[in-house]
Amino acid sequence: MFQTYDDPGGPALGRKHLPRLRKALKQAGLDGFIAPHEDEWQNEYVPPAYDRLAWLTGFTGSAGAAVVFADEAAVFVDGRYTLQVRAQVDEKLFAYRDLVDGGPAAYIRERAPKGARIGFDPKLHSPDSLDRLRAAADAAGASLVPLSRNPIDTIWDERPPIPAARVEPHQERFTGESAASKRHRLGEGLKGEGADAVVITSPASLAWLFNIRGGDVSRTQLPLGEAILKNDGHADLFLAEEKVSPELKQWLGNEVSVRPSSDLAPALASLSGKRVKLDPATASAWYFEQLKGAGAEIVRGQDPVVLPRACKNASEVEGSRQAHIRDGAAVARYLHWLATEAQTGKVMEIDACRKLEEFRQATGELKDLSFDSISGAGPNGAIVHYRVSTKTNRKLARGSLFLIDSGGQYLDGTTDITRTVAIGRANKEMKDRFTRVLKGHIALARVRFPKGTTGHQLDALARMSLWEGGLDYDHGTGHGVGSYLGVHEGPHRIAKFVNTQPLEPGMIVSNEPGYYKTGAYGIRVENLQVVTPAADIEGGERPMLGFETLTMAPIARDLIVKQLLTKEELAWLNAYHAKVWEKTGPLVDGEAKAWLEAATKPL
Repeated sequence: MFQTYDDPGGPALGRKHLPRLRKALKQAGLDGFIAPHEDEWQNEYVPPAYDRLAWLTGFTGSAGAAVVFADEAAVFVDGRYTLQVRAQVDEKLFAYRDLVDGGPAAYIRERAPKGARIGFDPKLHSPDSLDRLRAAADAAGASLVPLSRNPIDTIWDERPPIPAARVEPHQERFTGESAASKRHRLGEGLKGEGADAVVITSPASLAWLFNIRGGDVSRTQLPLGEAILKNDGHADLFLAEEKVSPELKQWLGNEVSVRPSSDLAPALASLSGKRVKLDPATASAWYFEQLKGAGAEIVRGQDPVVLPRACKNASEVEGSRQAHIRDGAAVARYLHWLATEAQTGKVMEIDACRKLEEFRQATGELKDLSFDSISGAGPNGAIVHYRVSTKTNRKLARGSLFLIDSGGQYLDGTTDITRTVAIGRANKEMKDRFTRVLKGHIALARVRFPKGTTGHQLDALARMSLWEGGLDYDHGTGHGVGSYLGVHEGPHRIAKFVNTQPLEPGMIVSNEPGYYKTGAYGIRVENLQVVTPAADIEGGERPMLGFETLTMAPIARDLIVKQLLTKEELAWLNAYHAKVWEKTGPLVDGEAKAWLEAATKPL
């Protein structure tokens, strides 16, 4: 089994470690320290050895930060984690603050003592965020002090081992394009911009560009490393030596020089006088300082891998289709189990998690989960990024809702699906809220939009039915998804927050509106869908795009108030279920097949 159910966080960590950090800061002549969640590669999901925020505070979410002063401290989380942070972080030690509204910069501006020296690790901050922090410190009469070594690392006893997984080739039948073709294509782009090279610091970009995968980050096949791609298509790839096999070097070819990680700083120094592209969204301030010190001309711009990686080619899209059919059959078996054996009121959240993983493993193709499954019964379903543990494990009680958000990593694609089901009978309010969420989901699945449209412009479609009832949800509606890579991938998204990246053909994005009643239940309906050219509209004047739904699994019929659906919405639902039956029915047998046939009949 992949998922574990221990609780790696909790208030005890902050109680134990905060005093130790304060002592270390005092010894170093510092009055404060900034601890972001991100690691040296700006990863969302970080290996245990780099999860310094969890070590310091006990908070284990995928986004956050902390600021520590001698007499006070604060932890910062976004709307997904407002309940989780209260459970994991001692409020007597850390004030709870909003990560998005002001964040650490506002806290430093308001609370930093005049004259305070506040330490930071330049490898953990983007240059833009560091500029905001510096401005805040200046306004407070304090100063930021760059540190050559993170003080948490110096006092972290029993630190988990540094990741050192072997890097493996990812075959062209899955990628649809050779690594050499990608390198030369991007190299030509650099020439067109007048750049000599680009420094690539995103592990996902490394994986895509070189057609490789790693195992350094849980649930995501990432190799931790860096690369310098030159405009002639040649590249230097920096990896820890223990990750590199002779077979990998042969796979990469003569145009790629594989070098140890210790060579990175000298290689950056050798770029003196060169025009070097660097992405401030993915590269930490440390890289900018190294290149500036070397006398390179820095060209700020988006990592050239980001957009081609997001716009999946035909092979990647077809791979995702097949992965979702395979995954959908496993989910169908699971939903049948939920509809039968799990209706006793005695099944626990962990049991439900393990059962779904068991069905996915039975495919014989599962390489990993794409994230730790969110298995939320009753009130736990209202915690948006709930992670079940032995401490929180709850029964799927009759008369409640159960929310399961999960996904798998397959060589041909990455899946992410959320289904909400009733255990016993749902009440009238639950069905109303579910139907409103479903209406939002269908609106976003059916939409046609002109080229140039962003996800930000579509977000309201998923919320309209909820808004009409005075309701809403505090998370984004859709995130990009990789191809046997991260389940969260940019640059596109669907959310209230402004995003300037237009949706383009080949982009895979989730569609996941929800509703959460604190202390009672949570609802979310999530499918993945890919942007495609839309069929011509009679009388239309502009080229349009739309979505093809990739996820293939039934949506709970017994939670739908049919009268609230329009004729068009009902037609979409029936057509979707017909396709689910067509694609996954042949892969399911026995009682599960009979259940699936009934679950996909027209409503």
